[in-house]
Amino acid sequence: MDEHKENIYSHDVRLEMSDTRLAIEKSCSRLNADEDSSPDTSSPPANGDYSHPVYKEIALANGHINRMSKDELRKKLADLKLDTRGVKDVMKKRLKSHYKKQKLMQTAAEGGPTDTYYDYICVVDFEATCEEDNPAGFLHEIIEFPMVLINTRTLEIVDSFQEYVKPELNPQLSDFCVKLTGITQKMVDEAEPFPSVLEKAVAWLQERELGTKYKYAILTDGAWDMSKFLNIQCRLSRIRYPQFAKKWINIRKSYGNFYKVPRTQTKLSTMLDKLGLKYEGRPHSGLDDSRNIARIALRMLQDGCQLRVNERMHAGQLLSVPSSAPEEGAPPPHNPRSRD
Repeated sequence: MDEHKENIYSHDVRLEMSDTRLAIEKSCSRLNADEDSSPDTSSPPANGDYSHPVYKEIALANGHINRMSKDELRKKLADLKLDTRGVKDVMKKRLKSHYKKQKLMQTAAEGGPTDTYYDYICVVDFEATCEEDNPAGFLHEIIEFPMVLINTRTLEIVDSFQEYVKPELNPQLSDFCVKLTGITQKMVDEAEPFPSVLEKAVAWLQERELGTKYKYAILTDGAWDMSKFLNIQCRLSRIRYPQFAKKWINIRKSYGNFYKVPRTQTKLSTMLDKLGLKYEGRPHSGLDDSRNIARIALRMLQDGCQLRVNERMHAGQLLSVPSSAPEEGAPPPHNPRSRD
């Protein structure tokens, strides 16, 4: 989701208030931390144990990196044949993560700690019906269902899925919606309704053995896609909310926590810019947005971020998942049951 899309769908203020409270709580918990001499806890070891001597070495290296100038950081990254793009804080994080990864690789061979979670990450960014000025109580229906699959081992986009969806409550798209998304009336008229498209998406995930042979997680740009759009759509389609989508990675939270920036700097266009990346494709296209979100996720993985699940749905409510929670992937995908 991008800045314009956020403005259209931002009438659920409670989500942002919840995020703000969480950010304040996290900030308070770090008040006594000495960043120059402590391990980088934004990506904790899988067992949460920092007693291994390797973390002392990593902490000392972090202190040295924190004192480097922007030119020194760029030169060191170039010497290591690493990406030199991005603002100073991004380059610092990249260099710290490179050193951390090298040390952990060495200790892993000796039975030491590692920091690997999911085999695959599946990026989802729905497009939905909208008006230029959405009336009170407007129910957004999903009209594009895209997924982009990231292999966390090879750090590549390896596959994608896209289906348009026929809206049933408001089958006629507004001129504003067509212009914004590039989705035409003909595209949705010829598409299948949401339950059928969801079945195709589930089959696509199953064919790739996600949740069975491979551990995976869903990733979104903000909380809206799952907590709002999918939630509304399932109610309209009279099907239960799918289990595999009940937990996800909100990349905005992950980006803000990892690079230590405020939530105001975590819009899609801003994240790309701060990482030295350009948007590729057509803005507001669900598939192109998903690919660009995936590019941000790949850069974060390359910089050492673990991208753990940080949000979930419970009894129809959006909740945060603390970083101390046990690490777990999404369950095997199955078609949800009818609500009738």
